[in-house]
Amino acid sequence: MTKTFKKTFALSDQGAKDLTSASIACFLMNIAIMGTVGILYMFLKESIIPILEGKTPEYNLLSYFIYSAVILTVLYICIYRQYNSTFIASYKESANKRIGLGEKLKLLPLSFFGKKDLSDLTTTIMTDTAGLETAFSHFIPQLFGAVASTCIVSVSLLFFNLKMALSLIWVIPVSFLLVILTKKFQERFNLKNKAIQLVYADGIQESIDNVKDIKANNQIEAHMKMMDEKLTAFEKQAIKTEVVTGIFITAAQMVLKIGVTTSVIMGVSLVLKNEMDIFTFIVFMMVATRIFDPLNNALINLAAIYGASIKVNRMKLIENHEIQSGNKCSDYKGWDIEFNNVKFSYNEDTSVLNGVSFVAKQGEVTALVGPSGGGKSTVAKLASRFWDIDKGSITLGGIDIKEVEPEDLMKQYSIVFQDVMLFNNTVMENIRIGKKDATDEEVYAVAKAARCDVFINQMENGYQTLIGENGCTLSGGERQRLSIARALLKDAPVVLLDEATASLDIENESLIQEAISRLIKDKTVIVIAHRMRTIASADNIVVLENGKVVEQGKHSKLIDNNKLYKKMLDLQVKSKDWVLD
Repeated sequence: MTKTFKKTFALSDQGAKDLTSASIACFLMNIAIMGTVGILYMFLKESIIPILEGKTPEYNLLSYFIYSAVILTVLYICIYRQYNSTFIASYKESANKRIGLGEKLKLLPLSFFGKKDLSDLTTTIMTDTAGLETAFSHFIPQLFGAVASTCIVSVSLLFFNLKMALSLIWVIPVSFLLVILTKKFQERFNLKNKAIQLVYADGIQESIDNVKDIKANNQIEAHMKMMDEKLTAFEKQAIKTEVVTGIFITAAQMVLKIGVTTSVIMGVSLVLKNEMDIFTFIVFMMVATRIFDPLNNALINLAAIYGASIKVNRMKLIENHEIQSGNKCSDYKGWDIEFNNVKFSYNEDTSVLNGVSFVAKQGEVTALVGPSGGGKSTVAKLASRFWDIDKGSITLGGIDIKEVEPEDLMKQYSIVFQDVMLFNNTVMENIRIGKKDATDEEVYAVAKAARCDVFINQMENGYQTLIGENGCTLSGGERQRLSIARALLKDAPVVLLDEATASLDIENESLIQEAISRLIKDKTVIVIAHRMRTIASADNIVVLENGKVVEQGKHSKLIDNNKLYKKMLDLQVKSKDWVLD
């Protein structure tokens, strides 16, 4: 049972054990509750039979007290065990599940995130995990406990009186079959409901991310109308799903109630034929009042588990996704990065790189230039193994990066991308991400080198100032300078700069370039830039167009070639003279 729970509901070993324990506790609790019928049976037997025989009933009150005490003790133990194995254990399991999913996301390639949007992943980690928590604590143990206890009681009734037992329990398999056979139909509605829910959640995320653009273009009313339509669609689908599920569950519960009717008809018939005494008939009726109560809830729980299985499958997609793996490596032979006939595509239909080859040497600055969409940023991301290439090879210090464990590989890189990501924390801690054990003095030094101290010292709390979600209180240039300081603090042997100075004014750009020049000595540096003047002094300029290296060399050589690089440079020179008419 433990293995089945673990596989079916994507639980940890401890979670599966706790769920098994909870199911057993629910089973014992149901059996213990049925024990109250046994006490009532004994009481009636000692009361009715003597009266029918014209005798005075004699009661052994001590025995009733002992039996009642035993049943209450068993019930207390079972309820206590059930609570700890369901509610408390489910909270721990959901917490571990969220942590586990987060740890798994760290190991996944960026290609996975390209197929999943933020709201989808957030829904999986938060909402779907909460759904599993509810199923763990309210649905699964109660279902298995009810089914197991009903099977035991049903078998006992068959030995007690075959005809009466059959007339009572025949509705049980019929009811469950009615729910089980409609599983695919229910799942289809649940899947559609989940899909529309994700569309709505994605709409909310999109609204928050683009609130500035929405307001700036006077699209608030139109956007809210669109969100209302998404919400209405979600509400309609949720109602349809609930109605469909409710129809099958109600129908199954109605069938269960027929069992009481058929058992009454059978009992009366047997009593009239003197095939059963009235006392046995009364006992069966008491059992009938108890046996169907847990089953009514079990039918609801079964349908709820169908809905939870969709959430479990979404979590399994993350947990079962292939990770980037490799070995820890410490025998790099220098820090040269070599691309050898690299081919890559984000999807099967569109090729991004088509046989790219070049070497970024240690101690040199290699610049990547070319038209938009030529593959510059892709090359930088592939160099750090954010994605795995389709063909060819990329080596760092003579070692194929596919063979290196991603986390170990990232220790060798300091990266500043054009899209800066900051955290809702202090300035100090946002810089310290580059080196978690850095001293305050080290942070101050790189902040000064990246020209961050100019604006930090103007803040009310200086380095202890909270900068808001993704640095919302900072300008674009300030955010980018913090990102550069973070990369400088890491002081890795390889530096990747993707439009690192794009949001800076000319004065700060020049100052930061001077700071970077001092700190990249003996490092392997790859720079992506659209402003040609920023890479004129690079040791090697690689020109990319349509995913291919069309030319490479020093600035002077490329000028003499009079090809794409010279054309791009001429266009930028002309653009300097552009003015508003």
